[in-house]
Amino acid sequence: MDGLVLDHVQIAIPAGGEDEARQFFGELLGLPEIPKPHEMAGRGGCWFQLGDRQLHIGVDLDFRPARKAHVALSVEDLRGLRAKLEGVGYDTLDEEPLDGRQRFFTSDPFGNRIEFLEPAR
Repeated sequence: MDGLVLDHVQIAIPAGGEDEARQFFGELLGLPEIPKPHEMAGRGGCWFQLGDRQLHIGVDLDFRPARKAHVALSVEDLRGLRAKLEGVGYDTLDEEPLDGRQRFFTSDPFGNRIEFLEPAR
């Protein structure tokens, strides 16, 4: 369909996980937090700017981590990010290169699968 583009992606977290989400996505990954619209602020969760898109972290009262479905984030310094994640205790798992891009997986503090890729050079 013409004009169809990705606006945002949402990842679920358990109730009360906002501080951990802010620490992982905001502090560790460096994503700037953006305010949620007033009418949605009472639902919990938090939102982050992700380039020209957004990453929404939403509370799910029946939370189960996404172990297969995942968000894939492109990063300029894959090796540096991996060292940073491992340095604070996150496990990482190599994956075969994809279209010439190196990549690995980790899990956020809630067990959601996250993929990181480095642009091909």
